[in-house]
Amino acid sequence: AAPSPKMMENTVFMSFTFYSTILILKMYVIAIITGQVRLRKKAFANPEDALRNGGLQYYRDDPDVERNLLSLSRAHRNDMENIFPFLFLGAVYSLLDPSPAVARIHFFIFCVGRIVHTIAYLLRLKAPTRSVAYGVAQLPCFSMALQILLATTPYW
Repeated sequence: AAPSPKMMENTVFMSFTFYSTILILKMYVIAIITGQVRLRKKAFANPEDALRNGGLQYYRDDPDVERNLLSLSRAHRNDMENIFPFLFLGAVYSLLDPSPAVARIHFFIFCVGRIVHTIAYLLRLKAPTRSVAYGVAQLPCFSMALQILLATTPYW
């Protein structure tokens, strides 16, 4: 279904929707990569998956798979801890009628920070790449949270 004309008029919300969708797709990619790692090495965590992919001999642990899955799992958990709050903050922030250019910068910085953070996890980039990406992505969230609090303080 096409967005309502009223929603299409809110350029900030449409920008937020664009960047949020990119982040959700990034999370799906991590989930797909997780399955592909197990499939490629034929090391399945569940007997039913092993049976479907060659037999119970593939219901096993593999050190390479486990190491990769640990990084994927941490990246995915970190995404949930950061992207979900962004979805709330960005949606409410969009309702405050902020400058479209400033809002787009907030959303862009968060999105790029999260993508770099994931790449740093998966490619095991040297410190402090992941930490810097995390910190940079937090700045727009704190900014949006502060602006939301300032706008809603009269109603508490």
